Amino acid sequence: MNYFKQILRFAKPYKGYAILNIISNIFYALFGTLAMVSLFPMLNVLFDKTKRLETKPVWEGITGVKNYAEDYLNYFVTQKASEGHDDVLIFMVILVISMFLLKNVFSYLAMYFITFLRNGVLKDMRNELYYKIIDLPISYYSEKKKGDTIARISSDVQEIQHSFLSILELIVREPLMILFTVIMMLLISVKLTIFVFIFIPVSGFIISLIGKSLKRKSDSVQQEQGQFLSIVEETLGGLKVIKGFNSQTAFGEKFRASTTRFYNFSNKLLNRQNLASPTSEFLGITVIAVLLWYGGRMVLNDKALDPGLFIVYMGLAYNILTPAKAISKASYSVKKGNAAAERVLEIINTVSPLEDQPNAITKTDFTDAVALHNISFKYEDDLVLKNFSIHVPKGKSVALVGQSGSGKSTIANLVTRFYDVNEGSISIDGEDIRNLTKHSLRALMGLVTQDSILFNDTVKNNILLGKLNASDEDVIEALKIANAWEFVKELPLGIETNIGDSGNKLSGGQKQRLSIARAVLKNPPIMILDEATSALDTESERLVQVALENMMKNRTSIVIAHRLSTIQNADLIVVMNKGEIAEQGTHNELLAKNGVYKKLVDMQSFE
Repeated sequence: MNYFKQILRFAKPYKGYAILNIISNIFYALFGTLAMVSLFPMLNVLFDKTKRLETKPVWEGITGVKNYAEDYLNYFVTQKASEGHDDVLIFMVILVISMFLLKNVFSYLAMYFITFLRNGVLKDMRNELYYKIIDLPISYYSEKKKGDTIARISSDVQEIQHSFLSILELIVREPLMILFTVIMMLLISVKLTIFVFIFIPVSGFIISLIGKSLKRKSDSVQQEQGQFLSIVEETLGGLKVIKGFNSQTAFGEKFRASTTRFYNFSNKLLNRQNLASPTSEFLGITVIAVLLWYGGRMVLNDKALDPGLFIVYMGLAYNILTPAKAISKASYSVKKGNAAAERVLEIINTVSPLEDQPNAITKTDFTDAVALHNISFKYEDDLVLKNFSIHVPKGKSVALVGQSGSGKSTIANLVTRFYDVNEGSISIDGEDIRNLTKHSLRALMGLVTQDSILFNDTVKNNILLGKLNASDEDVIEALKIANAWEFVKELPLGIETNIGDSGNKLSGGQKQRLSIARAVLKNPPIMILDEATSALDTESERLVQVALENMMKNRTSIVIAHRLSTIQNADLIVVMNKGEIAEQGTHNELLAKNGVYKKLVDMQSFE
């Protein structure tokens, strides 16, 4: 129930619908009970068992409600009978139909109002989960499979709607139906009702035994669903490699193994779940059968119960079975929904280690310098950076070079605060970036990565991520600075052309120039370029390099470079080796030192 309480907080904005649902359910339960009771006078008229009453009965208080209701009905029937049997029958038929009609009208209204609550909770839960997914740090997803996260926001949330939220329909309606029915049963025969309630706990105990393993089985199903969605996501992402290495069979086997496990888990779960309905119905009919025997003796042997009342009583007893069965199925749903809720709430309740401090500063300008002071950092066990320090004054460009694994890209991750340093500090204008809001920090920065991350949208909308309210003219100007307008204007719809999934309708150089245009449009005071040209051919590199030089004019830049030809004009070049500074200086100074940098330049000159 702990998970259920957490899910219920999403229902608060829709409490108006919940109240209307409860009111409708009260009337549904009331008219559902009266519909059964209304059969009694009909039976009495048919069997001519109606007691003739010529005088109107007198109300003697709540304790005599049963006798008053019965006498008043008999008085009414007596009056109608004097006008002819047809009138009595027509009235009784209308009474029965009216009760059942009202029961079903309120049943529909209850379902109508709960629909808005259920779908509203589903919408808000998905929204909160999505915002949490994009708020959590990148490090959170280093161990997680994308497919598993997709399964949580899609099928797990849907499962919560089907399981937990279906209880909201039952939480008032079915207990009220049982309550009203039991009150009527007690009014008809206390002795018979006590006999019925000896058997109900026994039935409940047997039903509860079936559902104990449902949560565990449901958890296995949902985890396996996340597994095969991950395989699909990886397959679509690496289709060229799979085809190029003729690995279709291997991946097919991997996917088949996952779907086979899903098939087996689902069979076990659904077969256990399907057992609920026939078991509860069989136990209910057993109770009815015993009731027929015991009640029949009261009617035939003891003459303690009117036959018409006994038939109505049997109808009421069966009337309990439907809500009881619904409640037993709901208990299975709770167990099944628990597994889904646990997986969804695991993400929602995760506290981000990069949360803004309560008194975080919103920084809107950049006036002095970016400084990394004695920082050390590790992703897992081994330090990637050790006591690393650099100073990047405003308007200057600092290039970081070195072998792969020397910690260059880690600097970009730390300055943008995708991760926090383990030791030391990073400051902007003397203020530790951990004291700034993440939003204002990243608003000061533009990022161009080695992998051009573009979205399945138009050229324009991809560029507008840099500045959402920019005009078409601003977008075109940014494309010109990034050397991208030449090819964009040739596209079928210009800036309104869709570039496909991950921008795959474009070449590598074209994609990278769009990434640069996005950063240009943002126009941030600090630019971080993480190996922006390393994946390009020579011609594309030249075009992109010109674009980068255009962008970096009069701007503070941290450039992470693999190709040394792209950073020769940097104000400072920092050569890194195993997370430490090997040497630093300008291009000419470093060549004169004849050290690590000179070796890197010589190696690349032979490439």
